[in-house]
Amino acid sequence: MNHLVPTIERRYPRSEWANTEPSGKRADHNAQTARAEIEIVKMKSGTQIKTKSHTNWTNNTFRFFRPRDGRLRCTTAMLGGAVAGILLAFPAVARDDDDLKRVEHVLLISVDGMHQSDLAWYVQTHPKSTLAALVAKGINYSNASTPFPSDSFPGMIGQVTGGNPATVGIYYDDTWNHAVFPAGTTNCVGPAPGGEVAYTEAADINLGALDAGQGIVPAPGNPDPWANILKMTGDPVKVINPANLPVDPETCEPIYPNQYLQVNTIFEVAHRHHLLTAWSDKHPAYLAMSGPSGEGVDDYFTPEINSSANKAAPTELNQPDWTTDNLYTQQYDGYKVEAVVNWINGHRHDGSGNPGTPAIFGMNFQTVSTGQKLPTSRTEGDPSGNSLGGYLADSATPGPVLTNALDFIDQSLGKMVSALESRGLFNSTAIIVSAKHGQSPMNLAALNRIDDGKIIAALNAAWNNSHQSGNPKATPLVAFGVDDDGMILWLNDRSIAATEFARQFLVNYSDSTASVDGKPVTSAGLWQVYTGLAAAQLIGVKENDPRVPDVIGIAQYGVVYTSHKTKIAEHGGDHPEDRNVPILLVWPGATGGLNITAPVETTQIAPTILELLGLSPEELRAVHIEGTQPLF
Repeated sequence: MNHLVPTIERRYPRSEWANTEPSGKRADHNAQTARAEIEIVKMKSGTQIKTKSHTNWTNNTFRFFRPRDGRLRCTTAMLGGAVAGILLAFPAVARDDDDLKRVEHVLLISVDGMHQSDLAWYVQTHPKSTLAALVAKGINYSNASTPFPSDSFPGMIGQVTGGNPATVGIYYDDTWNHAVFPAGTTNCVGPAPGGEVAYTEAADINLGALDAGQGIVPAPGNPDPWANILKMTGDPVKVINPANLPVDPETCEPIYPNQYLQVNTIFEVAHRHHLLTAWSDKHPAYLAMSGPSGEGVDDYFTPEINSSANKAAPTELNQPDWTTDNLYTQQYDGYKVEAVVNWINGHRHDGSGNPGTPAIFGMNFQTVSTGQKLPTSRTEGDPSGNSLGGYLADSATPGPVLTNALDFIDQSLGKMVSALESRGLFNSTAIIVSAKHGQSPMNLAALNRIDDGKIIAALNAAWNNSHQSGNPKATPLVAFGVDDDGMILWLNDRSIAATEFARQFLVNYSDSTASVDGKPVTSAGLWQVYTGLAAAQLIGVKENDPRVPDVIGIAQYGVVYTSHKTKIAEHGGDHPEDRNVPILLVWPGATGGLNITAPVETTQIAPTILELLGLSPEELRAVHIEGTQPLF
């Protein structure tokens, strides 16, 4: 790929309740769109492209956002302890404030990659599990959708702000902004040329180390180099390298992840009310959870997931990371589970002190995500590394690696529930289980891995030949892109001529040699392509917004953008498998065992958390902008 187009290679070797369409089908997109109905999806191997689908807001749940006039009142299903498939009309959870039982703590869990169908399958096949017990005590919202693009960063930010990308300003964890100076700039003279905004492992002091460069890995004199990882700083600022951050043209200062948000977070609201908060996630860049003030989260635990998992080289780059083997991922997630249990027990994440159990706290799990992505892996009971990842041939039943990953999640939740019960906190704590994103395809037969780097190189070459007289030193058309199972591009030339050229090129790209799997490639693997004004309208922002992508491609079902065969699924796209995730809400005032099939969004988690704590959702700016309602 042209060296002027930044790329990120992420090393991966995320029932009856499900409301998804048949495999291979997409949600009902608006056929009236003036843009070509083609979609580009790119993997984390070449230019990273983000995708957002043009949905029919009238008939489709999987859209960006829609203001709601009233709160959800219709409970449409009742579940038995082992998930009965009987749908019954049932009164809504009482909406009167007097009937709502407030809580003192909210434990928020994101199981990245988990589909609603995964939760339903697991509860049905494991009736004595922790998840089954939580479902029996809580309310399951089985028609929930995560924001688009369905990437981790906008997915998580949506849950804690109540806003979609158009409102919060976050499209992916790695994007481009036309109005910033590149990382490392110290002399901000003249107009900002634009630059990459990488709130990933790239922001770390040392992205090869689990402690992100703090210096506690390896542990001195210990055969386990990660023995001291719980002692990692609770302030991610200390392990973020400011030289790796985009630069604000007005101040000529680095823009930290929290400063990039356009709205506040639930952690900031809680902090304003003198409540304790804590969070654990996969990169120090999740400092973003603290919001623009930087004061939202009191204690972080953010070990770097894309760091070395090699005991012999625990701080070196280019080593197998914690996502390359599912047992590695379980070990990694296990550290974060320890931190959560320490918080439940009233300590800091490292087990020190007694500040008290936070009012809002939680973590994300990566184990299910790698269980879906890895073609093969080690798993419990099979250390060979040949156990199959993903789903069985029925496109619904988890294979052996994913099944074991779900077992790990269930056991981890069991530890948290036991700790809450031991502390006498279970009856004053709400537990919310959801996901930043799903994963696609579940149908392995539909998988078509396409080398997006080849497509982008061809696009740049075609533009150079037709508009730059073949000048080898000319600026490439594509400034940056992110591609997983969707395609998002930012162009150096944002003119109508350039965006229309890109659209036409992608629509007509049909080079099957780009398929790693030797399958046909039509329209660059895209189903729909939105460019320029159409792309901005799809997101819901002005065309000249410096953050909005210039090209948004919605991938054909099964397309994953990558140049290799080390993964079989991805996220970021707009297929229901990318976006239909669980929302399981358990709190003492809930009428247990209910399944609500009315459409909801994961952004509604934010105002729900505040309401459970007796705080006003109106304190969230995104709630004002989008009209985001609590779940009950």
